[in-house]
Amino acid sequence: MLRRLVVISRPVLWINTIGTTVMGMWLAGFLWDWRVLPILIWVTLPFNLLIYGINDIFDQETDNINARKGGYEGAHIYPNEVKPIWWGVALTNLPFLGYFALTLPWQATAWMLAYALFFTFYSAPPLRLKARAYLDSFSNTDYAFPLAFVPLALGKEPIWLAVFALMAWSIAKHAYDAIQDIPQDSDTGIVTTAVHLGVKKTLIWCGFWWLVATVLFAMVNVPVAFVNLLISGYLVIKVWQNPTPKVAHDLYKYSITFPYVAGAVAGVQLVTAIFMGWY
Repeated sequence: MLRRLVVISRPVLWINTIGTTVMGMWLAGFLWDWRVLPILIWVTLPFNLLIYGINDIFDQETDNINARKGGYEGAHIYPNEVKPIWWGVALTNLPFLGYFALTLPWQATAWMLAYALFFTFYSAPPLRLKARAYLDSFSNTDYAFPLAFVPLALGKEPIWLAVFALMAWSIAKHAYDAIQDIPQDSDTGIVTTAVHLGVKKTLIWCGFWWLVATVLFAMVNVPVAFVNLLISGYLVIKVWQNPTPKVAHDLYKYSITFPYVAGAVAGVQLVTAIFMGWY
């Protein structure tokens, strides 16, 4: 069952939580700080099981008709796995949140609690934000929360421009990735931003938010802004040329490598600057 829970937690996507946690530490001015270790452990299997396990529980109807589920792009769960997933989420997350509440500044804990709640109610009723156009994209700003709560946990002020830049990036990324699921979401009555706007208007929506992210990133780090503009521009233009969910799905493998590339560009610079004493 543990192996199954790991699969459900989508290890290929852990970079979205691990990377932002490490980046939050670096932006706070630390190459490494042992105080980050419990947070780093939390954002691996426990938190990703919360994100994707709960998502799979409430998305069984659409997953059953989605051919891309059952591999690295998402698990295809069975009804008898629902209870073990809930237990897995609770047993791996609640101890961490309790520990953080007792040991960290309240501001950091508040951001962490919001982090968990936003992702829970992205999929779970009564809010089920993923089925509400625009709110589905805006709710994904929580991917940027580690850039706020990690510095706060270390007693440092976050670099808010970086936080807001990643929020804008996350709004665009969520809508873009939802294009590939338009047929399945439409068939089951789920009105995402992509379903509501259609392919081309969703690309305009994504392009706008990726441009906002590029401007904000440029105010923090020009190379990261350039990489963001280059990759996002490629993703938008390729689908614009043939605006179908299938083309968006074919490009999904490049979409999920996006944070690896941008993170590497930012990380190399930050580590070098901290190591050399420039930052």
